[in-house]
Amino acid sequence: MVVLLTSFATWLPHQISNSSDDLLAILNQDQNHNLYYLRKLPVNTNIASQQVITKIQEIQPQTIICCGMAETRDQLTIESNAKCDDDCQKSQVNLTKLVSCLTNTSISHDAGNFVCEGLYYQVLSYLSRHHLKSSCLFVHVPILNTNNTHVIYQDFTKILKFVEQESAIFETKN
Repeated sequence: MVVLLTSFATWLPHQISNSSDDLLAILNQDQNHNLYYLRKLPVNTNIASQQVITKIQEIQPQTIICCGMAETRDQLTIESNAKCDDDCQKSQVNLTKLVSCLTNTSISHDAGNFVCEGLYYQVLSYLSRHHLKSSCLFVHVPILNTNNTHVIYQDFTKILKFVEQESAIFETKN
């Protein structure tokens, strides 16, 4: 199974790094060859969206997990939807089932009205318009520190395993 993971660069002067990219850097040390990374995307919805969609066209992943930093949150949050004007795109992943097996993750219904929501909306819209079966999630990552990195990493790897299992079930049904 091919999974595309994305993260953003920093956007404010006080930010030393972006926790979404920090998490993917840790994950990348596992050297899983089915994971493809687009790290440090520019904090610009149009440019970031085009880069991600181009990568989707290139590698045709079964799952896309876009990640962004949420400085004010203290746990991983999986976004249920993304809005643009009057349109709302929703993840097709069973988030309730997913979160039930996680210890430090919740579902959010507010992707933040910034580049994170813009990217998520564009990717979900692209998948829908082109009738692609890829699943897509957006995960907001809190600031990582010595107290939370291990549990955040554990939950994120469980998210990966969940989407891999769900995609495998979907593949066998079709």
